[in-house]
Amino acid sequence: MDKRLTRTDYLFALMFIFMLVCILGAFFYGLKIGQEKSDQKYEKVLNADKAVVQELGAYDQQVLVSYYHTIFLPFREFQNKWFELMGQIENGNSTVDAAAVLKELQKLADEKYTELQGKNMPASSPLLVQSHQSYLKSLKLFADTLKNFQAKANSMSGPQLLDTINKDAYMLEAKTQALTSQKNYYEAIVAWNGTIDPDIENFDPNNNANLDQWRAMNLNVKNLYITAKLLKNKAFTPFYPQDLTIRIDEFIASGQVQKMNIADVNKTMELLLSTNAVRTGDFVKGKAKWYGNEPLPQLPFFSDVN
Repeated sequence: MDKRLTRTDYLFALMFIFMLVCILGAFFYGLKIGQEKSDQKYEKVLNADKAVVQELGAYDQQVLVSYYHTIFLPFREFQNKWFELMGQIENGNSTVDAAAVLKELQKLADEKYTELQGKNMPASSPLLVQSHQSYLKSLKLFADTLKNFQAKANSMSGPQLLDTINKDAYMLEAKTQALTSQKNYYEAIVAWNGTIDPDIENFDPNNNANLDQWRAMNLNVKNLYITAKLLKNKAFTPFYPQDLTIRIDEFIASGQVQKMNIADVNKTMELLLSTNAVRTGDFVKGKAKWYGNEPLPQLPFFSDVN
């Protein structure tokens, strides 16, 4: 005769089934959580890989060339006209209408500001974005300051007017912003150099290089060093940084640094700048002799005199 199940037996069976369901539920819930965490982990890895790829392309040749033509060149056109017309005021006589000259420069600065406002650089190239913004600030300051000087321009002699303009705080800031932009662009060129030569040895341009350290730098690192020192000294010049670079290399190779007991690059720079020994086009003229094997992006100012 079969033994009937008691209430306790039924209760125990139900509790067992309930626990089994809970265990299975916990297992599948844990499996789901594990899969989600695993997906998140690998998604981060994949995104990191994408970021690396994006970063590697941030300063490739195409980006540098695009920046040159859309941002750098328009400002360079203003910069060239600045030195040309400032030279007219400095060397001119009473026939030079200084107010008209300043008005012409102001108009050009406004035009270039408007032109650059309509341009954009990819967010993946922060050095170029910063350089673009600094050029905009520079042009705005140039335009506003030149406008302020027009009314009193003809009441001063050429040298007096130039001295007053060059000492103006807003004009000094306009030049500082331009020099900051220049440094950022040349830093982007060094970043490009790093993509084709990961072992490139950088040198902190905030430090002062001795002659041995200078000789160990490659050309792009030398140029970046020059831009940093021009910025520090607020030296707004008509020539390119590479024009000063080659003059330093020529000066060192000539043995003049030993004769004059010069031990570092900064003093060499100061001497060359104080004697007006650097000209636009110096680099292009001596490039083949001095830097035939140096890696350079295909930018016009590395091959054209102007």
